[in-house]
Amino acid sequence: MAVSNTKQRTIAKEVTLSGVGLHTGENVTMKFVPAPENTGYAFKRTDLEGEPIIEADANYVVNTQRGTNLEKRGVKIQTSEHVLAALVGLEIDNVIIELNAPEPPIMDGSSKFFVEALEKAGVVEQEADREVYIVKDIISYKDEATGSEITLIPSDEYQVTTMVDFGTKVLGTQNATLDRISDFKSEISEARTFSFLHELEMLLEHGLIKGGDLNNAIVYVDKEISNDTMKKLEKAFNKEKLSIKPNGILDNLTLHHPNEAARHKLLDVIGDLALAGMPIRGKVIANKPGHYVNTQFAKKLSKIIKAEKRNNVPQYDLNQPPLMDIHQIMDVLPHRPPFLLIDRILELSDKHVVGMKNVTMNEGFFVGHFPGAPVMPGVLQVEAMAQTGGILVLSTVPDPENYLTFFMKMDNVKFKQKVLPGDTLIFHCSLITPIRRGICHMQAYAYANNKLVCEAELMAQIVKTK
Repeated sequence: MAVSNTKQRTIAKEVTLSGVGLHTGENVTMKFVPAPENTGYAFKRTDLEGEPIIEADANYVVNTQRGTNLEKRGVKIQTSEHVLAALVGLEIDNVIIELNAPEPPIMDGSSKFFVEALEKAGVVEQEADREVYIVKDIISYKDEATGSEITLIPSDEYQVTTMVDFGTKVLGTQNATLDRISDFKSEISEARTFSFLHELEMLLEHGLIKGGDLNNAIVYVDKEISNDTMKKLEKAFNKEKLSIKPNGILDNLTLHHPNEAARHKLLDVIGDLALAGMPIRGKVIANKPGHYVNTQFAKKLSKIIKAEKRNNVPQYDLNQPPLMDIHQIMDVLPHRPPFLLIDRILELSDKHVVGMKNVTMNEGFFVGHFPGAPVMPGVLQVEAMAQTGGILVLSTVPDPENYLTFFMKMDNVKFKQKVLPGDTLIFHCSLITPIRRGICHMQAYAYANNKLVCEAELMAQIVKTK
């Protein structure tokens, strides 16, 4: 995990595309909308009451039969991968994708039209730095049933190699590689989705490919085709006459690349791994990738990223003079011993604050909690984090001595480790939203012994007393 010296990016203005959904056949209007820093990618269903939002998160994947399908509280997004691949490929960090149907338009079965729309909207830098997951150890996932495997290894930039083997004469083994994400547009974005004839027959029988036509799927003919089947295909694709080309694909499409199928699988990998929630600096090697193995790997990576983020203990030289000592803290905070629970302020900006407390056996609360096995009460850890945050919010007014801070709410409070006499606690609080009308909404973490001991989302308000 690292903060890169690259800034986060969003789009300069809204841009709209229209088309049909591959599986529903419905007309769809999709709008890319600029989003604030740290939003990531999120889908908004504008056709449903309340316009619910589904974040592009691997934990919402519910089905990978015909694309990567997400669901949150009963609201679904189908075939998310081609849109997400375009966003990653253009290194855009924050976008809301508004849809008036359950799936994006299939367009030509690639990411090309999404890339063009996003470039038309323009890309702008934001103030926040981009966080990147830097791969330090080999991470892998294998689906024993299919032999599909994804491995992620250290590399100086995001690279992807896909190796595909379809076990058919018409489409044997293919490889594709993307060495630089900046080459996504020229090398990968126009690679279209594909299907085998035997899959297509089954989809037609089950009515699952209503939006399909020969302009948005390459069809590889991997078996003898009867006149009856050909007539069904002609009807389904609204074509007077279909035939098979010498290279084994149904006519009306010309391949952009001999290995277009492998390139499209690479596009899918990039789109699916966007669900891990953070840009990756490492090399992905995908052997026989598919949406199931891709999204299982994304889930595994998401867990690793979250765990590392939680345990990403900030390091401070406690021998250096603090930014604020106990006397300066008491000039700002109204609290006094035994209820003043921070000893030093180490860092302070307009968006974050870092505080410190030495926990000693002399604390008043150890008299009753628990004398035989002293443990710092969890509620006091939360209070100490709040007092640290209080320094942040009170630093925004010229006369902090005339204010009191009051809790409004706390969410997602978690206690991870015991805090004992002799521990040095470090508190890190950062704003979730800007301070408005004296209300401070922040994410707070407490660390001791190089471990996360407590975390919480806190909201407090300062109120003038004089």
